[in-house]
Amino acid sequence: MTEPVSSTVEDGVAVIRLDDGKMNAISHAVIEQLHAALDKAEGDATAVCIVGNGRALSAGFDLSVMTGGNVEGVRGLVSEGAKLIMRLYGHPQPTVVAVTGHALAAGALVVLACDTRIAADRQSKIGLNEVAIGMALPQFAVELSRERLSKRFATRATVQAEIFDPAGAQAAGYVDQVVPEAECETAAIAEARRLGQFSTGAYATTKRLLRQATIDAVLANLDADMTAILGPAG
Repeated sequence: MTEPVSSTVEDGVAVIRLDDGKMNAISHAVIEQLHAALDKAEGDATAVCIVGNGRALSAGFDLSVMTGGNVEGVRGLVSEGAKLIMRLYGHPQPTVVAVTGHALAAGALVVLACDTRIAADRQSKIGLNEVAIGMALPQFAVELSRERLSKRFATRATVQAEIFDPAGAQAAGYVDQVVPEAECETAAIAEARRLGQFSTGAYATTKRLLRQATIDAVLANLDADMTAILGPAG
């Protein structure tokens, strides 16, 4: 059985592919493998591009954990996911994501954490559906949404759990560009390659100045944030 995360370096771009053959659930194993891929990118590449499979970028955290009835298990997975998403948000290299299909819940947060977001023009669902399933958004998700989403759509996208098609997701601020489905991966990798030509130090320093205060506040409050998590319909 192949691993759900694979990474190759293609002309300077670390292309990190998510493909579990299904909806790319974010499990502890996937989180660990994504950390390893980001480690490798920092040493071997100038930019990062995350690519989903033909069905989804990711439909969110592993449902076997989220609906398993173990609150501590839910908190543990969400906490580790938050650390990964904050790491991605502050990653010193340019990060681009190819939103090849559905991006829901934690999948939508991965989208928000990347610098540039390119979505395939297809029938897919993008957004934070937590409130709709009875789960309050954790603080780290609220802060990331506050920084990346359009203010006009902030309440609709978070409090009201509105889910968008790619065009709507572009208007809301989830994605920057919508391209024909067949071009999504190629366009995202090309954009990562272009951004990778910027001065590494200048890019990393400016991103840190823009985002580090939010990342530090999220991580400092993470334990308290997790105590409010009860799981779906909790």
